[in-house]
Amino acid sequence: MLMKDSAVNEQIKYDVAIIGGGILGCFAARNLMRWNVSAVLIEAEDDVCKGITRANSAIVYTGYDNKPGSLKAALTVQSNRDFAKLCEELDVPFSRCGSLLVAFDSEAETVLQKKYHNGIRNGVNGLKLLSGAEVLELEPMLSANVRVGLYAPDTGTVNPWQLGIAACENAMANGCDVWCNETVSNIVRSENGYWITTSNKKVHAKAIINCAGLSADQVQNLLYPAEVSLDFDGADYLVMDKAIAKPKHVIFHETAEGKGITAVPCTEGNLLLESTARALTVPFASTLEGIRSVKDTVKAVLPQVDTTKVIRSFGAVRPNLRGRNGENISDFYIGNPAPDFYSLIGVKTPGLTCADALGRSVAEKVAVYLHAEENTAFSPVRKGIAKTDGQIICQCEQITKGEIIEAIKRGATTVDSIKRRVGTGMGRCQGSRCTYAIERLLEEEIHGENVRRAKETI
Repeated sequence: MLMKDSAVNEQIKYDVAIIGGGILGCFAARNLMRWNVSAVLIEAEDDVCKGITRANSAIVYTGYDNKPGSLKAALTVQSNRDFAKLCEELDVPFSRCGSLLVAFDSEAETVLQKKYHNGIRNGVNGLKLLSGAEVLELEPMLSANVRVGLYAPDTGTVNPWQLGIAACENAMANGCDVWCNETVSNIVRSENGYWITTSNKKVHAKAIINCAGLSADQVQNLLYPAEVSLDFDGADYLVMDKAIAKPKHVIFHETAEGKGITAVPCTEGNLLLESTARALTVPFASTLEGIRSVKDTVKAVLPQVDTTKVIRSFGAVRPNLRGRNGENISDFYIGNPAPDFYSLIGVKTPGLTCADALGRSVAEKVAVYLHAEENTAFSPVRKGIAKTDGQIICQCEQITKGEIIEAIKRGATTVDSIKRRVGTGMGRCQGSRCTYAIERLLEEEIHGENVRRAKETI
């Protein structure tokens, strides 16, 4: 299923417009389709899930970090419990590998005890405080200097962009339109909704859901002054070769200064290493200092991990939500400046965990406003791209020509968008051997589709 093409100066009317095609926008779109409404998802990039969604730690959290009584705490605990079912519906790999939050000094040990009691209050399942010896028995790759650990068996990992793309495909299959390469430049209030001006179109919607990620506050400010604002931190990530020895659990490192490194055994088989937060320089670019810091800390925390076997590094951007007086807002924020306008601003960790729950929440509110009836034909099931036999194009990941062609049929228009659907270029050579062949397939398939469409219009 191909995404909708842009048409210059086209004017279309929908019940709902979702602005922003990150994981939040994709799940808002999917959940809107549970109702009899017409909807369009508008994304500025050439594909969905290319911003914060593609640059995060891929962790499904349990909720022991969140303030008791907060929306974050409630949604995280609920979402974690439901995550396996969600991934089954969308045919996305999910690993409930568990996590260990480890401390190496008395100050960090005190933090772990607080988080344990916090998690118990939030209803987190199976939390245990472990001695250093018990931690090493569970995870022998950790340094023998570990003092104490907090074990959370329900922590999981998932590929964030595969999950978001799956939600988008499911939304499309249930009737949602998706426009890429469309930047929202203006929003004007009308008698019964809004006129939205994008790069090539003018769209009318009775209601808007703003999920514009790093630009969400700016989008709301086009019409309604936002009560909050965003500033940003950076982080550095290292993707390790699949062949190295790696921990079985997600490892969180607590220090006297706060969060240290994070090590994540990904569903694809790689180990992902994440740094502490740092000042943002170039968005989504890693820094030499950050990479060195990650490697040095990993040697102290996980000494058996071979930090020379890095196959890729990248940087992340983390939004920090601020109130009118600059105060930090730690809970999820859902702005509602008008009955027909909702904004998800500054959603970060555990935004991946709670994306479906947040999307369902705003979708239900909009459906109530529109007096929409339930869509009894809605199907939550989406099938992923199956492994096939045939010509191998990506040798590292053993991806076939058939799988790549299926990704193109589903809307992939670039080498990068194919990579995020089937995993080409994710292996040791990082695409150096398969990129040219994929480019040729893209040219052949997209050109052939354009020719077919032209013939149909004659």
